[in-house]
Amino acid sequence: MATVLSPVIRLVEAAGQPVALVGGKAATLGRLAAAGLPVPPGLVITSSAWRLTAGERAAAVRAALAEEGWAESAPARYAVRSSAAAEDLADASWAGQYETILDVASEDVAQAVERCLESAATPRVAAYQVGRGDAGPRAPEMAVLVQPMVPARAAGVAFTANPVTGDRDETLVTAVRGLGERLVSGEAIGDEWSVRGGAATAQRASEEAITAEEAIAVAELAHRVRDLLGGPQDIEWATERRNGRTELVLLQARPMTALPDAVEWTAPGPGLWMRNFRLGEWLPEPVTPLFADWLLPLIEDGYLAGMRDCVGTVVPFRYAVVNGWYFNAVPVPTPMLLARALVGSRGRILRVLYNALFRVGRDPVAADRAVLSGLHARWRDVELPAYVRLVEEGHERLGAASGHDLLDLVDGLGRAAGRQLWYLAIVGGSTWKMEARLARFVHEELRELTAEEGPLAEGVQVLLRGLSGVDTVVPGHAVLSADWYWPMMGVAPSEESMGVEERAARRQRLALERESAEAQCLDALSARAARAEFNALLDVTRRYTVIREQQAGNLTLGWPLLRACAQRLGEGLVGQGRLDSEQQVFFVTRDELVASAPLAETARQRESRWQAQRRRPAPLTLGEPARLIGNPIARAVEQVRGGRAIPEDAIIGEPASAGRATGPVRVITDPADFPAFRPGEVLVARATTPAWTPLFAYAIAVVTDGGAMAAHASIVAREYGIPAVVGTGDATHRLVTGERVTVDGNAGTVVPSPAL
Repeated sequence: MATVLSPVIRLVEAAGQPVALVGGKAATLGRLAAAGLPVPPGLVITSSAWRLTAGERAAAVRAALAEEGWAESAPARYAVRSSAAAEDLADASWAGQYETILDVASEDVAQAVERCLESAATPRVAAYQVGRGDAGPRAPEMAVLVQPMVPARAAGVAFTANPVTGDRDETLVTAVRGLGERLVSGEAIGDEWSVRGGAATAQRASEEAITAEEAIAVAELAHRVRDLLGGPQDIEWATERRNGRTELVLLQARPMTALPDAVEWTAPGPGLWMRNFRLGEWLPEPVTPLFADWLLPLIEDGYLAGMRDCVGTVVPFRYAVVNGWYFNAVPVPTPMLLARALVGSRGRILRVLYNALFRVGRDPVAADRAVLSGLHARWRDVELPAYVRLVEEGHERLGAASGHDLLDLVDGLGRAAGRQLWYLAIVGGSTWKMEARLARFVHEELRELTAEEGPLAEGVQVLLRGLSGVDTVVPGHAVLSADWYWPMMGVAPSEESMGVEERAARRQRLALERESAEAQCLDALSARAARAEFNALLDVTRRYTVIREQQAGNLTLGWPLLRACAQRLGEGLVGQGRLDSEQQVFFVTRDELVASAPLAETARQRESRWQAQRRRPAPLTLGEPARLIGNPIARAVEQVRGGRAIPEDAIIGEPASAGRATGPVRVITDPADFPAFRPGEVLVARATTPAWTPLFAYAIAVVTDGGAMAAHASIVAREYGIPAVVGTGDATHRLVTGERVTVDGNAGTVVPSPAL
């Protein structure tokens, strides 16, 4: 065999050779092969081959192939890959920039080598170099790797750290049947396994390419690569049948680039903390600094002011921002806290909170009569009109407002919005408790109607469809998030996508389904005393479903004005030379607004950190619930789910709108993605706010990271008669556009579905 100075050397001989001679890919694989890892044999056409003519290189390649004797094994097919000096580096992978040619016949290997060498001078490589701001590999630094094709039974990639969260204790394994090229090219989505502590969990298994044991073996191979090379690694692997056994081989390894720092998700205090509770439903993204520092405390202050008006005292609701995400603690009524509240409110708090928080889940009708109806009337007749007037007056003042006027406007509006949030929580927030009680009644008294062919086979939510008063037209003040960084959606009537006749037909169909199910329930209860209870329970649940949606729709009336104030403040800072753009205002604090220091660099750094936080999925809960309190939302979810089985490979959320639908996923994370949505797709989004309603007319199902059973997405999905699963936590990270899934709105699950 040729010496190391020859233009063609064996792969194992590349270990220890200069990267400029053998390239990054071959140098790494040579080192791993020399360490005994299962790397297929190979030949490296070194960069010194550039000194030869094309004919001389071809002759050298043919001679080396003949010497190895690979052609004697049938079929004689090869993989020919680039190995550039700047490829597979710690700070840049150069992945996909150079040529890779698979399934090459023996007689065509020399020509494939030339194509790889020529790829060093392609426009895409030049563009990548410009984007990185460096010269990149020069022609003499290009080598080529030739290996026998692996007849892969399955193939894929593995990351020794989670590339989104930065978690170094989690290894992600993606697999497809056959060649890995199907995965790299996007032809297949692939199965995804999470391996942690020696255990593998299937996060997606549409192809069933490998078993849990094989996923663990891939992870162990990736860990060996990581330990040998140092630092997190991205490997390509394959399995093949050899001598009656399935064997794992290593095809490539490169350092993971742009890996975020790992973060700790630690509860900021005792008890259970939830990010889709209260205001969290309106914050599907990490919050920006200006919101966290200014508008969020104003809203919380207004919330407590609304509570004080209603009950005569305040019980602070703990909240915190963890890694950029808003979390709210589930309140635990300790004896000392209750005693202080009773004294401060002169007993009023006990009556209100007992009915609104506890009695409503057991006897909604009594809670409505005792407290809730009066609170609703106060909101409707006093609080909402006052909020509307404040917004109207603010718009009139905006044009001539000075900097201090803008600060005062935001302070007043923020607190007024907090008062609205209080009424939404205490009145509209009763809806999910009522729905859980209705579900419990059905399972106790009407179980025969929940059978497979029964009118309630899809769940009690059939009884809550097609309600008059639930408006599916999006108002101009609809927001994507309560964080004022995000623009308004503008006036966007969701039903314009449907003709008048189609809209009427849909509403009639849903109303008929609801009326038919209700009639069969009443018929089944005709000889029972529980019939009157059912009627009253159904009436109050429907009424508060409509009230909840009305309150949610009005909560953000002030947001166009709030955002306009922030932007005006940003314009002023740009005029002072303290910011580069008005949008940077959302990445400073209130105190910094009124100071005099330059802010542009600070804003840039904070925005970069915020963008990194956006890429990380956040857990839905932190901490542990108090032993005697537990997780009341989880209990309500189980009541609505009604004991339905959960598939092992399911993404689990809250059952929000009944029904089942199967179709391709479309992950939407930004309004700019709205035009890409197509009829018949499953809408997967972080948000559940009214601004997303336009897509519901096209979707066959809805899946969200946040939200709750009685949130906007849930209620509107019912009005469109499509299944919805909310509160999954990380569906936008686990599902991929184009992936085919089945959404079960009865059980609250999303499972992979085989391709047609």
